[in-house]
Amino acid sequence: MALKNDKLDWRTLKTQKKKRKLEQVEKYLETKKKLEIVEQSDEKPAKKSSLAIAIAGSIVDNIQTEELATYVAGQIARAAAIYKVDEVIVFDDTCSTAGIGKDQEEPQTWSNCVWMAKILQYLECPQYLRKQLFPLGRDYRYAGLLNPLDTPHHLRRESVSVYREGVVLEKVHTQLQQSYVFVGLEEDVRIDRQLEPGLRVTVKLNPDGGNRGTAVSPREPKSTLGIYWGYEVRLAKSFSAIFTESPHKKGYNLTIGTSDKGTPLGSVTFKSKKRRRALLVIGGVKGLEFALSNDDSLGTQDVALTFDHYVNVCPDQGSRTIRSEEALLISLALITDKLNNS
Repeated sequence: MALKNDKLDWRTLKTQKKKRKLEQVEKYLETKKKLEIVEQSDEKPAKKSSLAIAIAGSIVDNIQTEELATYVAGQIARAAAIYKVDEVIVFDDTCSTAGIGKDQEEPQTWSNCVWMAKILQYLECPQYLRKQLFPLGRDYRYAGLLNPLDTPHHLRRESVSVYREGVVLEKVHTQLQQSYVFVGLEEDVRIDRQLEPGLRVTVKLNPDGGNRGTAVSPREPKSTLGIYWGYEVRLAKSFSAIFTESPHKKGYNLTIGTSDKGTPLGSVTFKSKKRRRALLVIGGVKGLEFALSNDDSLGTQDVALTFDHYVNVCPDQGSRTIRSEEALLISLALITDKLNNS
């Protein structure tokens, strides 16, 4: 291992920089070729399977400091990025907002859910857009200490990519009624339509160069090229809202709950599906049983009946308890492997 005082020769640094640039260009050309094949095909790209996770916001209720709570939120974001999660749901397992009027103070647990959602959104956002989309405030005071997600859409200025995330500027081409978008490059990109300033948008850059682009769905990089493009964050005011407020028209077609009272994961088999819309739910300190006991809308008090599979991912644990953020990482590691092989 080189010592900090050791200085690399400038020729070596230049060679390394050139090599990285060549690798980026090769990757870009490969991606561009795939995109051309997709665009020339008459068939629409097949919709990809998706994975959502839900975690109780109450896990930060008893954490001693805001700094530690921020770190826990960072662990959740990192786990979601590593295992290519498409949607992160933060739910209130206490249903604390039920019966609360507009003029009443917001319950602490729900405030913590909102705060966690903000941190998750902040970390998912590319670094070059954060100043425009996240104004300075107390909520993000420790976010700078967290490990970056470093996902494919977190591009640097010199990075070469077909797609980029951007924010719509107030500048407009008046004749063509087309907005300009800041996408982290030296030159702003003009897109094919006029959008509201301040809106975050996914831009498909013109392959012929220049400052032109097209506003596309944030799901397009994954659906056309299989590139993981981050996760969306959703808030749920109750346990039942995880299922009833799904962004999918037909809801989730594979739901998995985790508990030390569940069936050992090793004995569970997942049915193969053409387009899987999986949901993994992690409870708070008191478990998913507690979340269901606070929510009468599902019409059952047996939490296992609310899922397709109710599993124990670590049946032979050495510690008396497994923290929710630990359970999430363990569950994703084991369950995604099982899903990929089913």
